[in-house]
Amino acid sequence: MKMRDKKIGMLVGPGFEDLEFWAVWMRMKEEGADIKVMGSEAGKTYTSKSGGLTASSDYGPGDLGADDLDALLVPGGWAPDSLRRIPEYLSLIREMDRQGKVLGFICHAGWLAASAGIVKGRKATGSLGIKDDMVNAGALWTDESAFTEGNLVWGRVVADIPNYNRELVAALS
Repeated sequence: MKMRDKKIGMLVGPGFEDLEFWAVWMRMKEEGADIKVMGSEAGKTYTSKSGGLTASSDYGPGDLGADDLDALLVPGGWAPDSLRRIPEYLSLIREMDRQGKVLGFICHAGWLAASAGIVKGRKATGSLGIKDDMVNAGALWTDESAFTEGNLVWGRVVADIPNYNRELVAALS
């Protein structure tokens, strides 16, 4: 239980990638983390992009700040495209980055990092579908399964979840 004292925020929204949310959620819980699920509003249930699974948010924008969390994890899917339009979440990402706190992005989640303006000159990965957006935001794109760049933990796609989870556990331990 390496993360018994860790408070981890996880963003969720409509069309989230179910495995990138639930497999990561389960791994962090297995290590003892206290997970705070955050969405576009508190108490809302979201359906995954496959339509097979749901997840509910306990917190909405502005409910938790950087001082309330040790890390913020963002699963991919289509949800990052709507979540990056919420100014409170972009501010949260910028402040957590400023404080050197762990930020995890997998697949399409890099859209939030790009919109928050924290990728310029930094190594990043994700779904090939966001490569141009990341490069245009100044990221140094790399095609690696998962890695940690400072306080940023990156995962490429669903098949890379085991490697991404290992990077998260190492970064938070």
